[in-house]
Amino acid sequence: MWNERESPLRIEKRFEFEQYSKISKFMGKIEELCKERDIYPNISFGKNFVSLSIFIDNKERSGKEKDFSKDIDKFYLEG
Repeated sequence: MWNERESPLRIEKRFEFEQYSKISKFMGKIEELCKERDIYPNISFGKNFVSLSIFIDNKERSGKEKDFSKDIDKFYLEG
């Protein structure tokens, strides 16, 4: 579940990993998706996590951001 935040409007999620090598693969998929969809979230990561914040330009999430976040969730579940 993505968390909605205000000031500024954004959605955020933290993804947990057991192995650092899986983070690299996940980040590579995110990079490709960003280029394809022209959405560039703020990303932070550590030894066992990746956190993303997608900033919303309009007053509510559009289909573009919804589809983007669903694809990221799919990448995570695929491992």
